[in-house]
Amino acid sequence: MDDARAAGRAIGRDRTVAVVGTGTMGQGIAQVALAAGHPVRLYDSAPGRAAEAVAAIGARLDRLVEKGRMAAADREAAAGRLHAAADLAELADAALVVEAIVEDLAVKQRLFADLEKTVGDDALLATNTSSLSVTAIAGGLRLPGRFVGLHFFNPAPLLPLVEVVRGFASDETAATRAYETMKAWGKTPVRCADTPGFIVNRIARPFYAEAFRVYEEGGADPATIDAVLRECGGFRMGPFELTDLIGQDVNEAVTRSVWDSFFQDPKFTPSLAQRRLVESGRLGRKTGHGWFSYEEGAERPAAHLAPPAQAPAEITVEGDLGPARELIVLAREAGITVHEAEEDGGTRIVLPSGGQLALADGQTSAEFRDVVYFDLSLDYRAATRVALSASEVTAWETLRGAIGLFQALGKRVSVIGDVPGMIVARTVAMLIDLAADAVAKGVATAEDIDTAMRLGVNYPVGPFEWRRRLGASWAHEVLDELHARVPTGRYAPSLALYRRTYTEMGGE
Repeated sequence: MDDARAAGRAIGRDRTVAVVGTGTMGQGIAQVALAAGHPVRLYDSAPGRAAEAVAAIGARLDRLVEKGRMAAADREAAAGRLHAAADLAELADAALVVEAIVEDLAVKQRLFADLEKTVGDDALLATNTSSLSVTAIAGGLRLPGRFVGLHFFNPAPLLPLVEVVRGFASDETAATRAYETMKAWGKTPVRCADTPGFIVNRIARPFYAEAFRVYEEGGADPATIDAVLRECGGFRMGPFELTDLIGQDVNEAVTRSVWDSFFQDPKFTPSLAQRRLVESGRLGRKTGHGWFSYEEGAERPAAHLAPPAQAPAEITVEGDLGPARELIVLAREAGITVHEAEEDGGTRIVLPSGGQLALADGQTSAEFRDVVYFDLSLDYRAATRVALSASEVTAWETLRGAIGLFQALGKRVSVIGDVPGMIVARTVAMLIDLAADAVAKGVATAEDIDTAMRLGVNYPVGPFEWRRRLGASWAHEVLDELHARVPTGRYAPSLALYRRTYTEMGGE
């Protein structure tokens, strides 16, 4: 083992990087290594594919030159370092080999068994798998300690995140060397243990699953759920439009893989509605129809929009509204008189009619005489939409007053069904829970999880930042209420969240 590997330093730029697999991801990884200054060799078992990939990468470099993002001289130098390999033997001098082939465990195991006979013992071997066990892929190797996961996100040249996955048998020096190499390539690496879904695909499941569950419960249509998560929750895209972009078959396969890998834990249960989409061949943009139609001339369904309603002249706020306290300031700025009263066991907005508004807490409107719930927002001032939920027993006057109040604050209002936890609140609570569980089980640090969720799936903030904003007990309380109404285990707060909550509250 050479000194550089023992010290865990980045692989030198004069050393060869090999990429096996020439699909979109393989080409992207090769381009990243090339841009970092390495000699790069591309190999594919299909004859001619490697040469085609080299030509495709060259064409992308040409476009970078045309756009002024790369100097012509740098393009020529990069092209001179990029070569197609006709045989695995041509990868013998590689210091790093990254595999990006089909997601089939047996196929990957055979490839790395052959690679181990080809490259030197000091070479680092890596898989870009997103769904298989890094430990299992390396299981039959003579030197499994030099094997790691390097999970890039597509498109690899543009997205900064790389999950550096340490398998059960991976050496710390190998994981550190991979981490430092990714930094040297200009990426933002995060460390994680070999667990189903790693960081992003494990913790992101509720973003899709809770939206699908609200839809299945008849709470709201896909367009409205997407709009609420975007315009109220601050997420870049809604889960329905995002899975149409990813491909329903691809997204569901990841969900089912994580679910099966966790022995069908109810927290990861797949969606029956999404299964029906896949069975019908409605896979999203690539087939012209998914949750939405992408046929020529098709119009996207509009999110629910409540009709104009009169705003109350005054409201009474009991308690400080917690995460929604900014609404007090916004109401006053809108010319609404706000009376503040001492908290008497809860926090709520009381309308002149006596009806009440409360922040989504995992309960339902049907349980109370006259309550309208409003959803959680990342930033109530910046939010352009707010969701409200009411039951059949809620007075129309109360719902109309709630609609008018938020419209007076400059918000679009969507009224959804009486589902516990609404849309944003239940999603965020579940994200926080899964993140806390992952830290407790040694998957990754809180900092790396927040980084991964921001950079890997463009979340506005990571789950631990959400928790800091919402308070130590918020997610636990919401999930506790959800679990009481849906006692399947899906919403039961994890032991990790339970411990964190009571530790930070001083054991109260």
